[in-house]
Amino acid sequence: MKGKVFTFGSYRLGVHSRGADIDTLCVVPRHVDRSDFFSSFKAILEQHDKVTNLMAVEDAFVPVLKMEFDTIEIDLLFARLALQNVPPDLELSGNEILRNIDLKCIRSLNGSRVTDRILQLVPNVETFRAATRAIKVWAKARLIYNNKIGFLGGVSWAMLVARTCQLYPNAAPSTIVGKMFNWLLQWDWPRPVMLDVICSQEESPLDLQVWDSRYHVQDSFHIMPILTPAHPHQNSTFNVTRSNFTIMMKEVERGLEVMGKIEDGAASFSDFWAKKDFFSLYKHYISVTATSDCWSDQIKWSGYVESKVRLLIQSLERNPHISMAHVNPVGYKPQHIAAGKEGSIWLIGITFKKSEKNDKNESKVNIDLTYEAQTFTQSVSMQACNSNLWVQGMHIETKYIRRKNLGDYLPADSYSVESHRKKKKKGSQSSGETPFSGSQSSVIQSSGETTFSGSQSSVIQSSGETPFSSQSMSIDEATPPSTQPAAVAEKLKEEPLSSSGEQSSLPAVTPVKRKAQEDNGDSAVTPSKLPRLSPPEEGNEEKTTNSPDA
Repeated sequence: MKGKVFTFGSYRLGVHSRGADIDTLCVVPRHVDRSDFFSSFKAILEQHDKVTNLMAVEDAFVPVLKMEFDTIEIDLLFARLALQNVPPDLELSGNEILRNIDLKCIRSLNGSRVTDRILQLVPNVETFRAATRAIKVWAKARLIYNNKIGFLGGVSWAMLVARTCQLYPNAAPSTIVGKMFNWLLQWDWPRPVMLDVICSQEESPLDLQVWDSRYHVQDSFHIMPILTPAHPHQNSTFNVTRSNFTIMMKEVERGLEVMGKIEDGAASFSDFWAKKDFFSLYKHYISVTATSDCWSDQIKWSGYVESKVRLLIQSLERNPHISMAHVNPVGYKPQHIAAGKEGSIWLIGITFKKSEKNDKNESKVNIDLTYEAQTFTQSVSMQACNSNLWVQGMHIETKYIRRKNLGDYLPADSYSVESHRKKKKKGSQSSGETPFSGSQSSVIQSSGETTFSGSQSSVIQSSGETPFSSQSMSIDEATPPSTQPAAVAEKLKEEPLSSSGEQSSLPAVTPVKRKAQEDNGDSAVTPSKLPRLSPPEEGNEEKTTNSPDA
């Protein structure tokens, strides 16, 4: 009996960095069951002297074995095919490979199938890889890189670069980066971005569900759809929230401006890759802390909570006093948890809407976020219990924190109190902050941090003021106001997906055959006026979690 291991993700695309994990897929014949993979095979790995930190996450959206092999982090997925034997030359590209297998196996196979298909569709692989590496470094530096928390993940950014390579097949990597920013700002969202012609639900082979806003109502709510090129076609960015979309578009606009300055000689790529200081952007933050009793429980729990933070963002966006809820995609080890506990903390910066001046006799309105916080914590806890993920010792907590108190919660190497105090003394203020002057009708005042839990009656409350009570609304049932599903659905009906190509204001481009480019050598790539694109080494960047999507 033999199986076969495939790689996918950034390692398979050739855009991985030092210290990054390797996504792998174990394909087995039909007589091997998933329970064997997580029991007997796991037992074999436990006996290997180079395998450490081995952990099974069976209840995840995509079940996975996580481990470190010779200090290299490995995520190993499982897929059982309807084959008697797995041949050494097995290819996963054909749709027939999906026949008679369960949904979890299809999800596992999808990672490898998508990355292989991306490499097939780009006209120049080396140009694509160079541009993708640059975009990954940029997205991480600008804090817009995390699929689970509502930004774009590595595959989504890679697909945007791949689409740009299709549109400009002879462009240099630095030109590809600038062109990608340009067309992203002009794109008519929520029209889907596609690398290849995709089928509708009616034409779907093997009757598998594919992304189609005309047949699936939930698809019409997606804000920034980027469709995977392998069947079954899915939206890789269904997690994107309204606030995160706005933040990403602002960063794209900034990136395009900096690229223009680089071309004019007024800036350098170090300005392009400059790291964003999240903790100087806002005065008010909401923290989400996930704690547990041991490391193995924390890996599962923090990954699960991280995948649910976007629900709190969506709930805050519906508050009439909040204009932006900006989550930092990087998770940190909290400093305020009890000794012996494992924990992860995420910070959400809040921007409030400016309102008209109050009358002299009108008291200030106090914003109460108790409902949003309690609904979020209760929803996450209940879903964890229903999925058999929750164990004794797991806890989730949300708090309001002022910027001056962030040092009490974050590691010293992540937040410098003195540096931010100096910025404040100089009078620097980011556009993301909301100053609360006498004319401001929405204020947040607190003598300390208020924990959102249990019987807490108010979240952010100043003495003597009447707390603001938001309308009763369920996180799961509410619809993001910005997506306007009826209008979106009507637009997609007017210009439905068809076999003729994608819905786009850009011209349809047929990918250049790679063989022709290889024959032409370097002459196939048009020289760029920009300096050579050489992204800095990412190194062992801090990860939010070490867990798959829950």
